[in-house]
Amino acid sequence: MKKRYFDTWLPTSSSHKKNSQQKKVLAMLLAAACLSQSPVLAEATVSGASTFGYYAADGMLLANDAVRQTVPVSGRITGDDGEGIPGATVVAKGTTVGTATDANGNFTLNVPSESNTLVVSFIGYKTQEVPINNRSTVNVTLATDAQALEEVVVVGYGTQEKKDLTGAVAVVDVSEMTKQPTAQVASMLQGRAAGVTVQGSGQPGAAQQVVIRGLNTFGNNSPLYVVDGVPTQNINDINPNDIESMQVLKDAGSASIYGSRAANGVVIITTRRGKSKVKVQYDGYYGTQRAPESNPWDLANPQEMADLNWMVYRNSLPGEPISDPLYGSGASPVLPDYLVGGNNTGLMEGDPRVDPSLYNVNPNYTGGSSELGSFYRIVPANREGTDWASEIFRNAPITSHNVAVSGGGDMGNYYFSANYFDQQGALQNTYFKRFTVRANSTYNIGKNLRVGENLAYSVIDNPRLFGNESAINMAYRQQTIIPVYDIMGNFAGSFGSGLGNARNPVAQLDRLRNNNVLNNRLFGNVFAELDLLQDFTLRTSFGGEMYNNSSRSFQFPEYENAENNTVNQFNQNASNGYNWTWTNTLAYKKNFNDIHQVNVLVGTEAYNNFWNQVGGSTQGYFSFDPNFTTLGTGSGTRTNYSSRSEDALYSLIGRIDYNLMDKYLLGFVIRRDGSSRFGANNRYGTFPAVSAGWRISQEGFMQNVGWITDMKIRGGYGVMGNQLNVDPPNAFTTFGSDRILSYYDINGTNNSTVEGFRQSRIGNPDAKWETNINSNIGFDATLFNGRIDVTLDYYRKEIRDLLFNPELPGTAGGATRPYVNIARMQNTGFDGALTGHIDVSSDLRFDITGTLTTYNNEILKISNGAQNFEQESRRFNGSNIIRNQVGSAMSSFFGYQIEGFWDNEAEINEANQQARQATEDPGAEYQTDIAVGRFRYADTDGDGVITPDDRTILGSPNPDFTYGLNIAATYKNFDFTMFLYGSQGNEIWNQVRWWTDFYPNFLGAKSRTAVYDSWTPENPNATAPIQENVGSFSTSTVPNSYYVENGSYLRAKNVQLGYTLPTSLLTNYGIGSLRVYVQAANLFTITNYSGIDPEITGYDASGNITSTGFGIDEGNYPNLRQYLVGLNVSF
Repeated sequence: MKKRYFDTWLPTSSSHKKNSQQKKVLAMLLAAACLSQSPVLAEATVSGASTFGYYAADGMLLANDAVRQTVPVSGRITGDDGEGIPGATVVAKGTTVGTATDANGNFTLNVPSESNTLVVSFIGYKTQEVPINNRSTVNVTLATDAQALEEVVVVGYGTQEKKDLTGAVAVVDVSEMTKQPTAQVASMLQGRAAGVTVQGSGQPGAAQQVVIRGLNTFGNNSPLYVVDGVPTQNINDINPNDIESMQVLKDAGSASIYGSRAANGVVIITTRRGKSKVKVQYDGYYGTQRAPESNPWDLANPQEMADLNWMVYRNSLPGEPISDPLYGSGASPVLPDYLVGGNNTGLMEGDPRVDPSLYNVNPNYTGGSSELGSFYRIVPANREGTDWASEIFRNAPITSHNVAVSGGGDMGNYYFSANYFDQQGALQNTYFKRFTVRANSTYNIGKNLRVGENLAYSVIDNPRLFGNESAINMAYRQQTIIPVYDIMGNFAGSFGSGLGNARNPVAQLDRLRNNNVLNNRLFGNVFAELDLLQDFTLRTSFGGEMYNNSSRSFQFPEYENAENNTVNQFNQNASNGYNWTWTNTLAYKKNFNDIHQVNVLVGTEAYNNFWNQVGGSTQGYFSFDPNFTTLGTGSGTRTNYSSRSEDALYSLIGRIDYNLMDKYLLGFVIRRDGSSRFGANNRYGTFPAVSAGWRISQEGFMQNVGWITDMKIRGGYGVMGNQLNVDPPNAFTTFGSDRILSYYDINGTNNSTVEGFRQSRIGNPDAKWETNINSNIGFDATLFNGRIDVTLDYYRKEIRDLLFNPELPGTAGGATRPYVNIARMQNTGFDGALTGHIDVSSDLRFDITGTLTTYNNEILKISNGAQNFEQESRRFNGSNIIRNQVGSAMSSFFGYQIEGFWDNEAEINEANQQARQATEDPGAEYQTDIAVGRFRYADTDGDGVITPDDRTILGSPNPDFTYGLNIAATYKNFDFTMFLYGSQGNEIWNQVRWWTDFYPNFLGAKSRTAVYDSWTPENPNATAPIQENVGSFSTSTVPNSYYVENGSYLRAKNVQLGYTLPTSLLTNYGIGSLRVYVQAANLFTITNYSGIDPEITGYDASGNITSTGFGIDEGNYPNLRQYLVGLNVSF
């Protein structure tokens, strides 16, 4: 007979007489705790009108209601094993009168005469309602509630009960996830699914970088998303309110059934369907996003900048007289009243060169150098300093409105929704607007046939910023003495000596005003299911997407900067495409005498993808009216381009799941894919996996361990593939004609050319699949009748034949580089989740979930015996800052390690002498440009001199671990949620410091670090090196560890407080429920990182997610603090 968890500390029945008093005390304590855990009693207490009290009597907690006439009812509450249940709650239905059972499960309750039903409940058991029917004794047997164990989890091409899972599957709590206000469903995974790492930008609509169990490839590391059975790489337009469930398949045992697209993991999303009666639901919120704090980069004000100039003069030219075009000459700098008057700089009030009558700037200037040369600018100095961050950032609104109608019956079910989401950017002219409608329905045609559809249509308008010339980048580069506007209200800028070469970021944003990016997408599927014979189900699904994207952008000529773009240009682009997936499966499910349970699935899947793009640009416009600007209205030469792509995949699918006596679980999966992305010799790949589980809790020797509700050990091994990192035409060598690259004056006439052909793409027919060999060991436990859930996993992934397109020598010409199999690497790690449900009282309940994700990434081998290769990345002064090296993590930061500063000439002479002895070169220096106050680099190879071989791995953007903590509490009608997310051990390359901490770098704005914490003889323990008027190898011209910072952080991602109005107040108005809430997102961040935001996502030059640029801060769009109010109403 299996004991319950409380049997281990309550006195047994045999000792009852000897320990009677002890038993009464323990029973009273247990009753007081457990009575409060009844949701039925909690509801009665809230909605009831009479006074409800308790008193103790003979070990029981009884209800006291003096106003009503009562009838005593006694009885015993037992479990399905016949044992009494201490602390079970017994309530007279429709009243506030209740009690709790004693240590043996007995109760006595004075039931008001108006009630004829007892409601009996206890954690871990199904609640029962039992009629009294004039009985004075009522005994009740409660059945175990196996709902948590029997929870149905969506897996590849089917479902399984949670207790039967043998793979590593993370089930996301959608109800908590959707409380986070965001346009991106992917961002909601952050910290809520163990094994998943998410980095997100604050830019509205920006894609999130989602990585499951570490980086798996040099290319696209995004997981495969399967929405209602349809695979896709794009979930940006999914309405979060439409999501019913979300699961993450993390290992081969769970994900290999998706074969060549499963290597990065799989996220399965199921959208809502109707249930029973008609329900109308409205969910909406409105709020504001708060701009970052002022001067987040700690830039010097004008006086500090002037003082820095004088410091640089003295450091660079000691003893020489100082003369500066802006700040004059003498012992101290003097701030000017005017920065520019014509071509003159550093002018004072009263100077005739700043007479307003001389002003000549045409703000409607349409381009060209002739008119620009005639401009006479007059720009006042902002002696207090322009806070460029405050000028470009603003408080911006965010709003969402969602309406859903659902219902169902014997004939089928339906769910319809419409959503409008509008998030304005904190930067002017950036925003994300999305309108989505959805229709999901299922129809039962007879007893054996079901048909239905899941369809969603969306329209998105989302102009965005990216690149290192964005307004944020310019906000920390533009000197603070420069005002936003000149004396006539036109834009001011860096035009003038000593003002650098940055652009006015406010002007940049203003010139985006007519840009737009519009995306239309239809996504979904239609399906049919037919029950064939007995135990067989045939299912067919045809789904996919059709989309159309268009963009218009204007390039306005500039007149205010040191380096003006004098060209006006209009660009227009249009792309369209489709992909379809046709899946056919036959499933067999059979239970043999409750001993053997067999599930078999076989099927086929065909996939086809097509994409087409055309675009062009024209210059020479006399007007920028967007209503009359087309590619045909410009006077300049038109340029155009087009491209297209198509690929296909055909697959065979098989899966067998076997369950023996509900104890021993075995799963086998196999998929064979044929992909058009590979040549004929490597077109097909086979991806098998096997997994097993042992439900220890079902063994006989565990039956007396009452506190263990369920416990399982599982493991799996298998192979997954990756085909995404190969361009569809990679196997083919192609040729083309180009007037510049392939025409030649073959006749030697010097006045005509003959058309020729060139190699435009170098093909590689021998490229083969990336192969991910995956092993996993896991542990699942449900304890104390569902009060605690534990999931732990250890994994190892070895990824072979990694694909990459290395740089080619110049002799290869301008041909597109082929993808080749180049390397092997591995990921190892641990991920886990712990959930606890705590009932403090009848009114107060906590649900707490913590997740932990660790991974260690290491490159094991590079082909041809190489030890490293440098990846195309954000370049640093002409040098790559990212290296992939055997023994190190992918995309590691690379450069010289700083050991300190050269404090005096004696140190330098000693180091140079050692270098000359080591190299036997009498003129050798320890390092190039060695000088007092400059960086001292580490001699990592020990050869006595600093050379490129001393460059080393400086850090990695990959975290050691990430974690999430979600705390949900309810008190009566109030609910509270707080979600914390943290990342630990990751480094950030702070490229901003290159611009702000070194004086000679384009003479832009400088930081207070350069002013107050740079090396001087009086400050040898400074942060920054000596400030000089030239850059050098020993300071700012090569990548070094100065730019690498600890990027660890803890952030309060979401805090929400809600109140649900009592039902009694709503019934008369036809309202089923009404909840209001207030919310704060990104409320606080704890970090030592000096930049504006430690959460940094990598984007390439086109704004696409990249694994080679994440963790590099060039002035990235920060995640903003948000404050909202919201409403949930159902009818």
